[in-house]
Amino acid sequence: MVGNTYGYIRVSSLDQNEERQRVALRGKEVPERNMYMDKQSGKDFKRPQYQKMVRRLRAGDLLYVLSIDRLGRNYEEIQLQWRRLTKEIGVDICVIDMPLLDTRRGRDLMGTFIADLVLQILSFVAQKERENIRERQAQGIAAAKLRGVRFGRPPRPLPENYQSVYLRWRKGMITGVEAARECGMPLSTFRYRAKRYEPAKPVSCDAGPPVRDFPCGDGRSGV
Repeated sequence: MVGNTYGYIRVSSLDQNEERQRVALRGKEVPERNMYMDKQSGKDFKRPQYQKMVRRLRAGDLLYVLSIDRLGRNYEEIQLQWRRLTKEIGVDICVIDMPLLDTRRGRDLMGTFIADLVLQILSFVAQKERENIRERQAQGIAAAKLRGVRFGRPPRPLPENYQSVYLRWRKGMITGVEAARECGMPLSTFRYRAKRYEPAKPVSCDAGPPVRDFPCGDGRSGV
């Protein structure tokens, strides 16, 4: 039975280029309308375009992927999905850069054994490489932090009235809720920024009695 031809493309992040995979699929005459692409990690198969493609697949269809790690990077999940596609749905799969992983060939016992063995090896390699990538990323982040590199978004600049509001709050003239409202920020954000506001020197505001709870705490209870 001759079915439709599909292609699946996956890149790990939004800034990665998928063109090499797309060119390979065009070389197999996969129609553009039958190409599905996810820009998502290969840690599992909870990917919207992959799931959409699987819902369209029927027995006799042919699915191309450039390499097994484009299908996924989880050892057990790759094999589960392979069996789901080939056994439960009845789809043929061709991994372009690994001719041994072409279910249209070697359908005898020896061919099936070899294909299963290759699939297990490549699935293991795909997951191991993902683990290595994560480890290298963690090491790189740790090294950067030691050099003083800061990650995440830079904090938003404080509003122009922050200093005057902060000093009034610090003296207990207004509550934290009132101070946050005047600064146009949530109370939690106001308190967070207050803890880090001029930490190296005391506030010169002729402050009254020490404020309870923490150095930049609210001078009034219940806030």
